This record gives sequence, structure tokens and C-alpha cells, in this order.
Amino acid sequence: MRKNHNPELTAAYWTTAGRFPGAEPEYSRFGFKERVQAAARAGFCGLGIWHADLEQILQQQTLQEMKLVLAANGVKYLEVEFLVDWFMDGELKAHSDLRKKKLMIAGEALGATQIKVGDFYQRKCSLPQICDAFAALCREAAEHGTRVAFEPMAVSMINSLEDCRVMIEGSGAANGGVILDLWHVANLGIAYEEVARWPAKYLYGVEIADGSFDSSSGPAKKPIVDRRFCGEGEFDIDGFIRAVHKTGYTGPWGVEIFSQTLVSKPLDELARRAFNTAMSQF
Repeated sequence: MRKNHNPELTAAYWTTAGRFPGAEPEYSRFGFKERVQAAARAGFCGLGIWHADLEQILQQQTLQEMKLVLAANGVKYLEVEFLVDWFMDGELKAHSDLRKKKLMIAGEALGATQIKVGDFYQRKCSLPQICDAFAALCREAAEHGTRVAFEPMAVSMINSLEDCRVMIEGSGAANGGVILDLWHVANLGIAYEEVARWPAKYLYGVEIADGSFDSSSGPAKKPIVDRRFCGEGEFDIDGFIRAVHKTGYTGPWGVEIFSQTLVSKPLDELARRAFNTAMSQF
């Protein structure tokens, strides 16, 4: 199958944040308007906003002001993230609900394409409970005019495409799907043949980057947590793109780059290199 030579690209939050995930503070070292403008100048037509960054932005401006900035720069796709513990009970769920409310309100006000959700802690939870929780989450997202995109990772409570499909179909939701991130696909050892068989109607986004594999991980070939610009590592990006196209996916392609060596780079350089190197893969 021929690859799309004119794809729409979106800048994932960390790509232009000037931060490294998990290191405080997680809000961007760049202002919201300058990030949106830099992404647009580079050629991106979408971007992501992290929950901690959203709270920081709202200390300076309103959601309505943010929406004007997005519109003025031609932003077509927007993700607000990241919701965890939405499938749990008790105190964890209570904290999750507080974040969920903020993300849902922002998502509706900003016209977000989707709310990105998942798990970083391998929480123990039964699949039936996860299905029920996903159904409830999707219903609430629909009330706010958006959808829910689950990102499977090795650290999430479910991390196989089989279980993801059980969750989506078991929920009965029409606005629930997954995001397939190349780094996580590599880390999980998901074969591209399996990616190619994934139903397009459940594929809400894909993300690419490059990287290297840990030489000490043996045949498992685990990637190092250091996401490089496309073409600067060992990942088979071409194979991943071809597998995704076999699904029939026609949406935008996210670019998620973050590395300790990049956190001090200028914003325009981050945006420009991320866009140009990703586009060269098509």
C-alpha cells in the first residue's frame, strides 16, 4: 500500500514543551501562544495540552482566550491529556474525577478532538470493571462533544491490542478508541502485522518518533526512553507507517519527541526539526 505523501501532522505535548516527562515541573517552559505559533509556523495542524500545563495556562488566560489563539493559528486537531485511575475506586477515583472534570470542561470549550487516557502504574483491575469504566468515561465525553483515546503502554493496566479491543467493544461506546504510539508498540513487542489488522474505526491516532534499543535487553529489544527526531535512530518507522495505512486510517499523525538532550533547545528548532524529519518519512 502506498504511503500518504501529504499527511497532516500534529505536535504531541512533549514535542514542544521543553520538558521531560516525569520531571517537575511538567508544564511547558514556553508560553501557550508562542508554542501554538511555533507549531503552526513549522507546519503542524494540531497539538496536545498536558493536564499540568493546562492548569498553568489557565492562571494567565481563559479558555475562551486560548480558543482564539488556536483558531488564529489554524489548529485543526487538539488533544487534552492525561487521565489516569478513571477505572479505579475510592480515593484514586476521586482524584481522577477532579482531573477529569477539568479536562472535559477544557475539551468542550476548546473543541478538543479527544481526551487521551491510560495508566502509568499497572493498577490491578478486572477487565469487566475496565469495560464499565470506559463506557462511563465515553458517555461523559460525548456529553462534552468529544471522544476518548486510550494509549496502551507496558505500564498500563491493559497493554495488548486484544484487551484494548475487548475494552472498546465491551463498553459499547461509539466514541472510544486507541492511540498507537510507535515507541510503545516497539516496547510492547506488538508486531506490525497485528497493527495492520486493527480496525480503523477504533484507531483515533498514531504517533511516531525514533529511538534506539537497549543493547542489554537481548532478543526483547526494549527501546531506550529517549525519543529522537525521525530518521535519527533504529526504529522501523517506514514499516509502522505502512502497517497503519493497511488499517485504512486517514487521520492525522502525531509526532512525540522528548529527550534530556533537547529540553534546553529553542522552541522554533524543536518544532521545525520535529515536523521536517517526520514529514520526510512519508
